[in-house]
Amino acid sequence: MTTDSVQSVNGVSQLFQLLRDGVPRTRAELAKSTGLARSTVAVRVDELMRMGLITPVADAVSTGGRPPSQFAINPAAKVVVAVDLGASHATVAIADLTGKVLSERTGEIDIATGPEPVLTWLVETALALLSESGRSTTDVAAMGIGVPGPVEHSTGQPVNPPIMPGWDRFDIPGWIYQHMPVPVLVDNDVNIMALGERSIAWPAVDHFMFVKVATGIGTGIISDGRLQRGAQGIAGDIGHVQVARGADIPCQCGNRGCLEALASGPAIARALRAQGIEAHTGSDVVDLVKRGNIDAIQAVRQAGRDIGEVLTTCVSLMNPSVIAIGGSMARVGEHLIAGVREVVYTRSTPLATEYLSIVQSVAAEKAAVIGASMLAVEHALAPESLNAAFLRA
Repeated sequence: MTTDSVQSVNGVSQLFQLLRDGVPRTRAELAKSTGLARSTVAVRVDELMRMGLITPVADAVSTGGRPPSQFAINPAAKVVVAVDLGASHATVAIADLTGKVLSERTGEIDIATGPEPVLTWLVETALALLSESGRSTTDVAAMGIGVPGPVEHSTGQPVNPPIMPGWDRFDIPGWIYQHMPVPVLVDNDVNIMALGERSIAWPAVDHFMFVKVATGIGTGIISDGRLQRGAQGIAGDIGHVQVARGADIPCQCGNRGCLEALASGPAIARALRAQGIEAHTGSDVVDLVKRGNIDAIQAVRQAGRDIGEVLTTCVSLMNPSVIAIGGSMARVGEHLIAGVREVVYTRSTPLATEYLSIVQSVAAEKAAVIGASMLAVEHALAPESLNAAFLRA
């Protein structure tokens, strides 16, 4: 391909990035925004129309003469597959190019059965949903998957995941591609929950943290509008930060005094059993709190304080504008968050907390699947991906 052709492809992709926000624009408005000649814009609009990525919408208000045509992204041009894999459940969804979920299915799976049984269910469910919606794999722009363990994002391979036996270094994208030839992005479940929560509730916030409190504890970090994964993909793994109060408590990671060993759902249940209260899981704790059990409420409040102790350091390091608390234990409501706020607002500097909001997740149990869809959409509509698509066309 000639240099001029490559430049033209790049230009078409750049024009599309302007239209991704869904705001309809005329050719004249696009020309003004890009500084390009109207004739150049017209050619690039025609190319995007040919690819089906944009569509005409209602005409703009005329200032005299024929109303000018407006164009916007065509959400239905392609779909993405979004997958949330948990320890004992999985959700597969089909979403459009804005990340809007069109259909989904949830099933009970045991992540510990290993990758091939779980991924076989995933692929079969995805193909069934596509068929039911009148789509095929050729309509799939990408697939996003969240898994409950550390992930090397560049390869999509889990790395020493504690609750995923048999998954270490398994090539998830490669295996899926053999059965469903689409681009596959894999990330830690907390990271995709951060993406989902931000897209739903805080799209204008560039410095954001999502804290998942469930069987484990982890954080998804967005800084300057970008998800931060770190060198090995474990940025935000606050569950294994030591907390002084739990110095003698063993953690499944092999250390003692980890936040997860003190403040996760199972840890709170264990503390309540030590007081003679029947609680074996995080769900049992949630039920006790909802029934007004004072001991359970106090235990949850203390767990919030323990989490707040670690988040105080995070606030100093990352200076977020919003911290959203999610995961299954967030169902206890304000009791957990109150404990977090109590410590963070007391121990952090006034400048760091002046405009800091610590809130309950808005997306709740939908955060992960929404985030997985956004992971896939961002890959599919990234300039480099579109450029490759135009070159193949």
